[in-house]
Amino acid sequence: MSPGLLLSVLHLLLLLAVGARVLLRPYRQPASRIAWIVVILSIPFLGIIAYLLFGEVSIGRKRIARMRKVAASLRELDTAPGGNTSFIAAGPERYQHLFRIGHSITGLSPVDGNSGRLMADSNAAIDAMVGDIDAAVGHVHLLFYIWLPDNNGCKVVAALQRAALRGVTVRAMADALGSRLMIKSAHWQAMRDSGIQVAVALPIANPLLRPFAGRIDLRNHRKIVVIDGGITYCGSQNCADPEFLVKATYAPWVDAVIRFTGPIAQHNQFLFACDWMSHVNEDIRHLLQQPVTATPGGFVAQAFGTGPTVRFSAMPEMFESIMHAARSELLISTPYFVPSEPMLEALCACAYRGVKTTIIFPAKNDSRVVGAASRSYYPALLDAGVGVYEYAGGLLHTKS
Repeated sequence: MSPGLLLSVLHLLLLLAVGARVLLRPYRQPASRIAWIVVILSIPFLGIIAYLLFGEVSIGRKRIARMRKVAASLRELDTAPGGNTSFIAAGPERYQHLFRIGHSITGLSPVDGNSGRLMADSNAAIDAMVGDIDAAVGHVHLLFYIWLPDNNGCKVVAALQRAALRGVTVRAMADALGSRLMIKSAHWQAMRDSGIQVAVALPIANPLLRPFAGRIDLRNHRKIVVIDGGITYCGSQNCADPEFLVKATYAPWVDAVIRFTGPIAQHNQFLFACDWMSHVNEDIRHLLQQPVTATPGGFVAQAFGTGPTVRFSAMPEMFESIMHAARSELLISTPYFVPSEPMLEALCACAYRGVKTTIIFPAKNDSRVVGAASRSYYPALLDAGVGVYEYAGGLLHTKS
């Protein structure tokens, strides 16, 4: 057999194998299947390589298996915060179906007795975190997608060091790609030297070989701080200055962060423990059983996390259900709007049935492709009566 014929036969076999994978793999939109088949057939070999690198939402089978095992073992515990089932609440009748969807994602029930305070801006959020870290007496847990060695990033480093030096247990975790500047800086080793336990989420190792074990671009995007099991911060903000030096052209970055107190902090503790125990050989499940204090007259809340260990449709289901539950007003802000067809229909349906529906985008997006894609939906939204606005005071990074 000639080399040319052998190459053709090999290519045909690869086409059949990868094509079958594209068509039979679950949780893929029909349009996505068709697009990948066109790419694979149109670009010999390179199309197959492109699919193997970017066509599947996977961080690697071994990683996913370990994460699922950890999450399952933690869910076997009594998931009531501090083991106190009195915190568990059904929530208002009209929202119970939403809480049930949330429970089906992570296994955490809604809890009562929480309070929350929206931070004024990015700097105020960091200052509040630093204040709570300085007041910590037991432990501090921190996980960020992007943690920069800038002014705010170093403020947090210094606060963690002070906490560790006075005997507080500090666990800090950062994504390998998003926080690479911090991880490679002297601050990372300085935290180790101070007694802080540090861990890298989704390490890349060899960037040439990593794509064959899982996609590099799939990252841990969590932004979570938990202090003494009773205080937690979460929102869209990374641990960095609003000027965000890695993408200063779009500054300031405008984010939303809420400081919560109450049993809901243990939900974020659960998410942190899942990530920590998936990467570090340390069992911290006992922290999920520590007593927590409810806020009298507080509200019902529930947290849940998404990623490769939960069903593909988790977030679309939740967003669409929230849209369908809206009765008088629906207000959304997002920098990255590329909805599925059902989600776009749910959003438009809100406006059609008389719900005041508004969506706010950044006027300038750090991703030109996503920005252009978002604008392509403007006509459909406007025709449905959705109010579409663009924020020009910086990059609106808030997802709300």
